[in-house]
Amino acid sequence: MQLRHTILGLLDISPQSGYDLGRAFAGSVAHFWHADQSQIYRTIDRLEVDGAVATEVVVQTGRPDRRVHALTEAGRAELQEWLRSPVETPLPKEPFLARLFFAEPLGAEGVLRLLDERADAVRTERAQLDDLPRAADGSRAAEGLGAVLRTATLDAGLRAADAELAWLDDVRAAVQTRMP
Repeated sequence: MQLRHTILGLLDISPQSGYDLGRAFAGSVAHFWHADQSQIYRTIDRLEVDGAVATEVVVQTGRPDRRVHALTEAGRAELQEWLRSPVETPLPKEPFLARLFFAEPLGAEGVLRLLDERADAVRTERAQLDDLPRAADGSRAAEGLGAVLRTATLDAGLRAADAELAWLDDVRAAVQTRMP
């Protein structure tokens, strides 16, 4: 999956400006796909050059003009092609797990601090997920299959956070049994 596919998917829900897309990332897909605002704008530019999106300039008084992006038929076709393609095999990169794997030199107390730090981060992420709406808002009704699927991805994030917190508790207990 590439960032462009996520942007195409969000634009399939409704036409949006780059700023709106940044907010849509934060409010709907951030738990499974991260992108900062500059990446979003660069990708929109590439999608426009590739003919996958069309941009309408909306003149605003007292503010910069607003550029609203919408899918073209080519963009919709690319999105459909990606949706129908085989699911990619994930190539994990888990910085915390790498750190934990090599954390023995920290000693048990250092490892417990590392576990606590990760647990705090997961609790913060989970609280942010709890604040997300249960279905994405957009030009389409917040009911139906799309809402079910968007809510399912949110539930996956919540369940993953809960599972990681339980696992961290288990690791903590195992480390504590090795303490003098």
